[in-house]
Amino acid sequence: QVPLVESGGGPVQTGGSLRLSCEGSGRTFTTYNMAWFRQGLGNEREFVAVISPGGSFTYYRRSVEGRFTISREDAKNTIYLQMNSLKPDDTGVYFCAASPATGRGIPSTPKSYNYWGQGTDVSVST
Repeated sequence: QVPLVESGGGPVQTGGSLRLSCEGSGRTFTTYNMAWFRQGLGNEREFVAVISPGGSFTYYRRSVEGRFTISREDAKNTIYLQMNSLKPDDTGVYFCAASPATGRGIPSTPKSYNYWGQGTDVSVST
C-alpha cells in the first residue's frame, strides 16, 4: 500500500496555476513534517516546500517563493501545494514525502524523508 497518494498534476501553460494534493493512506501524518519535492527529466530530485506539524512553519526553495503555497488539512490527512505563475522550469514529477518531527530542525533533503508517494506529473508549456 502506497503511504502517500498525489493528484492534481497535468499540462498547463506558462502563467497558469495548479493545485496538487497529497493524501495519506494507512497511517496518520499529523505529527510529521510534510514536504514536496520535484524531479525534472535527467535531474536530481529537489526540494520545493515543507510544512511543519500543525502548519506553523513553512519553508520554500527560493525559485518558488511568492508563487507556491504549501498547506495541510490534518482532518483529511492531506497536504496541498498551490502553484501560481507557473514557468517551464517548474516542469517535473512532483512527489510528496513525510518525515517524523524530531524537534531537531525541519529537513529539506530527500534522504531525511521516510514515506513517499508515486508522484504526479506537471508539464508547463510556453
